[in-house]
Amino acid sequence: MQQVEASPVTLGAYLRSLREAKGSSLEDMARSTRVGIRHLEALEEERLADLPSPVFVRGFIRAYCSFLRESPETALAHYQELAGERAAVEAATAPLRPRSTRASSSVLLGLALLLVLGIGLAVLNLTIKRQPETPVATPKIKPQPAAEPAPPPAVSPRGAAAPPAQPPALAAERARPASPAAPAPPATPAAPAVAAPTAAPKAVVGSQRLVIKAVEPTWIRVQTDEGRIAEELLPAGASREWTADRRFLVTIGDAGGVELTLNGRSLPPLGPKGTVIRRLELPQPPASGS
Repeated sequence: MQQVEASPVTLGAYLRSLREAKGSSLEDMARSTRVGIRHLEALEEERLADLPSPVFVRGFIRAYCSFLRESPETALAHYQELAGERAAVEAATAPLRPRSTRASSSVLLGLALLLVLGIGLAVLNLTIKRQPETPVATPKIKPQPAAEPAPPPAVSPRGAAAPPAQPPALAAERARPASPAAPAPPATPAAPAVAAPTAAPKAVVGSQRLVIKAVEPTWIRVQTDEGRIAEELLPAGASREWTADRRFLVTIGDAGGVELTLNGRSLPPLGPKGTVIRRLELPQPPASGS
């Protein structure tokens, strides 16, 4: 008597068996997990082409199993095997591309440029060595004539040296009687010193701080201006924090399921429950007319 080998359980069959055993429908699961019903159907039918990136697919599987109160490890292992098999099939069926000769031509071009540069440096070195050195002219210092000695003072008949003769204008000035001194002008009060205006403080780089708290399980994606990206299915009650120099780009799967705080200030609700917010810039840029 031959034994019939059981076919291996795939991802879609495993997930569908869990859901049917719990007696749940895809509509109830979509309302509870905030995952689109078309994504849930694609998981059960193993249509990977209709699903987003693997990061989101793993989150869908975790939400699927969490709704059914089952461990997601077995389903994740089935997904890993399925994704690996699809990648191997696509690689085997991909057409072979002709080998490009750009690499060899780039190497030849680089060698030619190096050869031309080396010849140019050699010629320049030989030209500098053949040029004669020009002597530096030494400036000649012309001697200055010696100063003539001053004539000796005239001697009076009595043998005492006579005082030097004074100009007539200086003698008249000394003979004039001294005039009374003019009163000094009153001192003017000094102007009070004016303090220089202080420069306005500059904005601190890296001062943007964003905190997202999930009221319900919600998908989020946050991108900072440095290029860092974080995306995950945030469970209820969990919160995440990011910092950036200037701004954030935020994508939220359920606008009514999160609370946002920017730089210590709570932001108003982004929209009703079930609304998807895509690439919201925080802080929001000023209006063009202001």
